[in-house]
Amino acid sequence: MAPIINFFKEEFLMNRFFKLLLSLALVMALAIPAAAGVLAEVQKKGVLTLGVSEGVAGFSAPDSKGKWVGFDVDMGHAVAAAVLKNADAIKYVPLASKQKIVAVSSGQVDITSRTTTWTMKRDAKQGVDFTVVVFYDGQGFMVKKDLGVKSAKDLNGASVSVTSGTTSELNVADFARANKIKLETVVFESKKEAFNAYLAGRVDAFTTDMSQLAAMRTTTPDPSQHIILPEMFSKEPMGPLVRHGDNQWKDLVTWVIYGLIEAEEKGITQANVLEMKAKSQDPVVKRMLGATGDIGSFINLDNDWLVRAIQAVGNYGEIYERHFGSDTTLNIPRGNNNLWTNGGLMYAMPIR
Repeated sequence: MAPIINFFKEEFLMNRFFKLLLSLALVMALAIPAAAGVLAEVQKKGVLTLGVSEGVAGFSAPDSKGKWVGFDVDMGHAVAAAVLKNADAIKYVPLASKQKIVAVSSGQVDITSRTTTWTMKRDAKQGVDFTVVVFYDGQGFMVKKDLGVKSAKDLNGASVSVTSGTTSELNVADFARANKIKLETVVFESKKEAFNAYLAGRVDAFTTDMSQLAAMRTTTPDPSQHIILPEMFSKEPMGPLVRHGDNQWKDLVTWVIYGLIEAEEKGITQANVLEMKAKSQDPVVKRMLGATGDIGSFINLDNDWLVRAIQAVGNYGEIYERHFGSDTTLNIPRGNNNLWTNGGLMYAMPIR
């Protein structure tokens, strides 16, 4: 009997030990204040810390006066206007490709809005959450006209410069295997270094997203001497990203961007947003602009959050035209970046 009695005594003591540990853990958890979310932090410091590129025309780059401008920058302005009631309350942090993910996951920036492709690995394993795809793109090649190449499939044996920390190297390898050609990739730390190596003739071709090829070609002394080959050989859906685990902040950034897309669909512009709020009889417009309902409370803001965002930067279409439209040097057709009603992929979730 003694062994059996000892066994039950040990079991009783062990159960009490685990219960004590559980109680201590609960007390400690209650004693430690919950970490402030990014929304509270941004509101407290009164500025949005925005990760941008090191300089890509059309997306994010300093202008002649040193002011950051571009499509990705405007996404940051919209969030700052919604949250801080001041679209210019932004601290810019230029990030190299290899820094753009860790800067968000580590809390160095509140948002990264800079030509970053939404991939499974980044979204699931690297401590960040993507919000909304704001630009559908794909990778391509640029070559000098005198190389005499008309198709990417004619690059067999060529050397190609790529940027560290991007998906470009894997995409090039996949393209070469799929088309049974050999390509030598030469990796550089920054996109500028990779592009300069191409310009200097150290490699035969330069590769990145098609939109960035168009942007970087405009910076050459004679853009007509550089050809963007026709093949788009990857999917590059790009969008702002935030730190993983802060659902409140992710929801807020997500719905500000959806609001800009929905505003274009509803014909709400930077010029008419206040009139639309006052006079529109469309129940969706009235709800979006805070004339009825209380949608601001869903993302912990007041009801004028979207009005401020649109006043600051306009709707999605206005932002696109400002930086990529026919009156710009880039002149990138909208294609997949059209609204779904115009044959594109831009489709906002319902604001209700």
